[in-house]
This record gives sequence, structure tokens and C-alpha cells, in this order.
Amino acid sequence: MSSYPPFHIDSRWIRSMRGSKSPVDPNVAYGWFNEQERAMDGELKEVASILLSNRECPYSCLMCDLWKHTTDETVPGGAIPNQIEHALGVLSPASHLKLFNSGSFFDPSAIPEEDYPLIASLSSNFEQVLVESHTAFLGEKCLEFKRMLTGKLQVAIGLETVHPKILPSLNKGMSLVDFRKGVEFLQLNGISTRAFILLRPPFLTEAEGLEWACRSIDFAFACGVDICSVIPVRGGNGAMDHLAAEGFFEEPSIRSLELALDYGIGIKKGLVFADLWDLERFSTCPKCIGSRKDRLHRINLTQEPLLPVDCSC
Repeated sequence: MSSYPPFHIDSRWIRSMRGSKSPVDPNVAYGWFNEQERAMDGELKEVASILLSNRECPYSCLMCDLWKHTTDETVPGGAIPNQIEHALGVLSPASHLKLFNSGSFFDPSAIPEEDYPLIASLSSNFEQVLVESHTAFLGEKCLEFKRMLTGKLQVAIGLETVHPKILPSLNKGMSLVDFRKGVEFLQLNGISTRAFILLRPPFLTEAEGLEWACRSIDFAFACGVDICSVIPVRGGNGAMDHLAAEGFFEEPSIRSLELALDYGIGIKKGLVFADLWDLERFSTCPKCIGSRKDRLHRINLTQEPLLPVDCSC
């Protein structure tokens, strides 16, 4: 695989590669689901996850496809609480709540600050509420929202990778120093943290992708993160497809995801989860994909190692 493209990657180029957005209703979340997840106390928790419809993130990250389900303008006041209330009315009861908003929860252009009290009220029955944020938006608004909650707050940050050349190329607008400072800020204020780790971002071979995912897990835990979620990088956002066509990107194999999760579980520094969404696309063997998916799911829930799947592939 070639190392780096001859053309400049920036927000303008990334956006020029995009297709069209999917229409979303500012009063209805574009997705919601229940799932189980192991919590920091070792217990399995029922989780209600809501994918909020709101304005696109101001950072045009190279690998991101979340812009597909966003609005062009800031949603009106009251829209986000309406989305949460509607989704909670459909979802099964849960003790933990995840609010994903395709960007940063504390970005005032995404989630109007005036909605914080009602969002907190709708979250009052949950032991923990997770939101996501870029380090640039971690500050007083985060602490203000925390004070409104009856349960605990957890903030997820996209570390992505600690590779010194790849991280800047992702156009994320965040350095490793920014990440460390963000985690420190959250820790000092009693807020739990989760890091998103990319498995095989562009410009890396399969072996390099696994190596740097493991290094990124190490760095995240060294910073004090409680949980790492390993996410295989996918094509489909325009920019990644162009890089793939030019030989600068390939999606990782399911085997690398297994090895990254095995590594993270093995070091026993915190919880480590593998992202299993659309997992079939990373497998080339129809005989063992079911067994591999089941194994990864069981490791996610138990945080215990399991024997690898035995297959002729």
C-alpha cells in the first residue's frame, strides 16, 4: 500500500468527495436501540442508545460518515428533548443512556444550551448518561450539564490513533496533548471517559493498523481513560472510497479486530469493547462469521478472553 497521497487533504477536499445527505426530521431521532454493556462495576447494564438528529459537526474528519444524518442548520430549541422523549417512549427500560449526536454534545450549534435542563430531566431515571465530544468543547458547559444530572456523566472522545503522521492527516483538529488535557479535565471533575480507537485508518497496512490500534489503547489508558471502543474503519463516505480507489486505504479484516480486542482485554487496564456494527463486511468467510461475531460479543460482555475460532479460512 502507498503511504500518502500526492494531493492535499483538508476540509474542502473531504467535503468535495461527499454524496448527498439523508433527510432527517429535527423532532425525531434518526435511530435508537437497546443493547447490553458491561459497566465499570462489572455488572451488565441495559443501555438505551439514541442517535440524535442535529447540525453537522464543524470538524470534517477524513473517515467520518456521520454527516449523512445531520441538518444544515442548528435545530430549534426543544427539538432535541422531543427526540429523546419520543425515543425513550419506544425503547425498553434501561439503566444507562447514550446520546450520540454525530458530533459534540457541548457544541452549542448542535445541542442548544437552553435544552440542557429538559434533557437532564428526561435523563433523571438513568444511572449514567454518555455523550460524545471533541476536546475543543470540553469546558464549563460540560460541567453545567453534569450538575443538572441525577446520575453520572460519561464523555466519549475520539482519540482515533496515536500515529504521529496519521492523526494530523485525519483533519480532526486535535492533538495528543489536547486529548490528554481533555481527559485530565474530565477526571478532575469526576466525569468518566471513553475513547474511540480506529482500527486501520487510511495509509496503513493491515499489520500497521493492528499495531497502532494497540498502541492507541495503551495511550488512552495511560491518560486515565476508563473504556476503549475499537472501531474498524469503513469506507462509504466519499473521501475514504476515493482513497481506496487510489490504493491508500483498505478496510481491516475481522481477524485484526479480534486481535485488537484480545490485546485490550489482556492488558487489564480498563474495559475494552469491539464495535460490531455491520461486522459482516470485514469477513471473507461465510462459514465462520457467525462464530466470530458471537465470540466478540461474548468478550464484550464478559471482558474475559475466549479461545479463537477454529476455521479452515
